[in-house]
Amino acid sequence: MVGCSTNLEVVLGHSHATSGAFAWSVAAATLPLAALTYPVLQSGEARLGPVDVVLGVFLTAGAALLPDADHPKGTIAHVLGPLSYFLCKVISTIAGGHRQATHSFAFVIAAAYGTWAGMHWIGRGFTLALVFFLLALAVRALHLYPPGDGIRSWGTIVVLATAGTFAMDHWISDRPAWLPFCVGLGAFAHLIGDCLTDRGCRLFWPFKLRTCLPIIERTGNKVETWILTPLFAVATLGVLWHVFTTTP
Repeated sequence: MVGCSTNLEVVLGHSHATSGAFAWSVAAATLPLAALTYPVLQSGEARLGPVDVVLGVFLTAGAALLPDADHPKGTIAHVLGPLSYFLCKVISTIAGGHRQATHSFAFVIAAAYGTWAGMHWIGRGFTLALVFFLLALAVRALHLYPPGDGIRSWGTIVVLATAGTFAMDHWISDRPAWLPFCVGLGAFAHLIGDCLTDRGCRLFWPFKLRTCLPIIERTGNKVETWILTPLFAVATLGVLWHVFTTTP
């Protein structure tokens, strides 16, 4: 779309996380199981169970931060201290900078397929490692840790993500067929959010066309922080309430 700016506009991590959680809750509550697990299941009208829906909410919240792996100053770069910062620097160099390769449909497909391949070829070890990382991203994005970027902050994130992984270990299967959809949806929700700023995204990377619908004048403002993010959170809780009260 013509008219996209090259100025840096970064949607806040908590907005991405809550929008991802909301997107998953709606998809899980409305789409048949075959759609959420394709190509494992290709027919049927069964729905995803309430437990898997709840697990997916937290994991999609984390997955909604994945495209920012190209941003050394973003939320994801500080989630695991120096390790994540170094990895984001490397990814940023490979991707060509912020909002380039990782902010595209190609990345969404790669994230979903990479999740499927890891589960298929590695199994439960990969699944739990991914669960840990996505939970760590969600904890960081939702500010459930002491402020700052030092060891006190990312150490708390590691502890909380580890505890969450141990908890999910009792509920999640070795190869949850819905997890690739969950990861892809989170990444896709991120792209939608960034396309609402005037910089937009190169959705069709490697082509240079940049897509934007600049309805967010300035990211990090009070509307985003005090209205949009809480609205996504409340809406997610509403959908979860519907799922638990209507499931036989």
